[in-house]
Amino acid sequence: MYSKQFYINNSYICYITTNTYRMNINFSTATFKDFENIPGFDMMERADIYYDFLEYMKTNGHRYRLQNNTGCSSVMNVGTQDDGIKEMVSFVTSDYLGLTQHLKVKEAAIEGIRKYGTGSAATPLIGGYYSYHNDLESKIAGFFGRSADEAVTFTTGYTANSATLQILLQKEDIAIVDMAVHASVYEGCILTNRKTFPHNNLEALEQILKLSKNQFRTKLVVIDGVYSQDGDTAPIEEIYNLVKKYDAYLMVDDVHGVGILGKTGRGTIEDTGLLDKIDIITGTFSKTFGNLGGYVIASKKLTNFIRFQSRQQIFSATIPPGTAAGIIKAIDLIDEEPHLRTKLWDNINYFKKGLNDLKLDTGTTCSAVIPVKIGDIHTTMDVGKMLLDRGVYTNPIMYPAVARKDARIRMSMTASHEREHLDKTLNAFEDINKKLHIAKK
Repeated sequence: MYSKQFYINNSYICYITTNTYRMNINFSTATFKDFENIPGFDMMERADIYYDFLEYMKTNGHRYRLQNNTGCSSVMNVGTQDDGIKEMVSFVTSDYLGLTQHLKVKEAAIEGIRKYGTGSAATPLIGGYYSYHNDLESKIAGFFGRSADEAVTFTTGYTANSATLQILLQKEDIAIVDMAVHASVYEGCILTNRKTFPHNNLEALEQILKLSKNQFRTKLVVIDGVYSQDGDTAPIEEIYNLVKKYDAYLMVDDVHGVGILGKTGRGTIEDTGLLDKIDIITGTFSKTFGNLGGYVIASKKLTNFIRFQSRQQIFSATIPPGTAAGIIKAIDLIDEEPHLRTKLWDNINYFKKGLNDLKLDTGTTCSAVIPVKIGDIHTTMDVGKMLLDRGVYTNPIMYPAVARKDARIRMSMTASHEREHLDKTLNAFEDINKKLHIAKK
């Protein structure tokens, strides 16, 4: 069905031919998106060519899904292609406060298992709703200053977004989304109309709101609090005012803001004074809270509707007891141990200054997500490999997660990073810059 050829410059070309279609893919410049839906190829044929692409990437030292052999931390033992298991300074996890390894969180999770066992063994609607689910929903609702019945939990943060949007918005409605929102939001909009506006562009948002005012039954604007690739924040207060001006609703996904931003760690919304006014707040327990699961904060009537209408609530088991107990303890620790946030911000400020002193482009980040923007996809992949070779584990991010010419190395800062970890990484970037000239001109 297709043929392959190496060029002298080591570019790897696939010639794809069917009865009605012909194209070629240069593996040296290809991205994951190029293999998503190749015309004329059935699922097995697409898997075949994609397997060759992954093998090509491995041959050139570019690998995803590296295996971690120790727990989530600032230093991890990682399986690499060339060196076997190697100790790395890690920036790939969003365990911002280091709570995955916190002794009190572990002990709470163990006690939850001792008391209730390892799972719920049923969906919430038909016997799988336990007291620990109620305790968790009450705890996360109270964290945001809401009443106990204003929260719904899901198995993942991804599901919290996709499931909620799928049940709330139908063909008569519209979702108006910032183009940089998470993939889970886009998946959640598959049953409804959708308009995107350029990132944080209030003029474009207002224009869409104007045009949509009398056209749709429900108008829901969806934004992130902190955006996962640039680490910048949304102008929430201005967006809220626009949304209400045009009789719409607002949903804020604040997975990268909660526990980090806000006077008491309640996220990007806290300092706006709108915690009790945003129509829907969504988030995850897998980042700051160091566990697994997702949540939706909304009015009790809306959360009740989600509980009994969402397919993921009706047909899927939810958070197990050990996880729920660990999350509850982690939520408590946001207030009980504020020094963790102080340490995190010390690390953020030190590391970001070091990168900027090297003239590296960190964009507009103002959170624990710190990118080094490079632009070219394959230069970015080379930087990721060179960092691995120097014992620094990061995430090269490329299209379609970001624009084709906006590839970057993405790093997550945590409270568990020590100064020596940051200095080692800054030194690695300095060495790499001398070879690849990735600094801003």
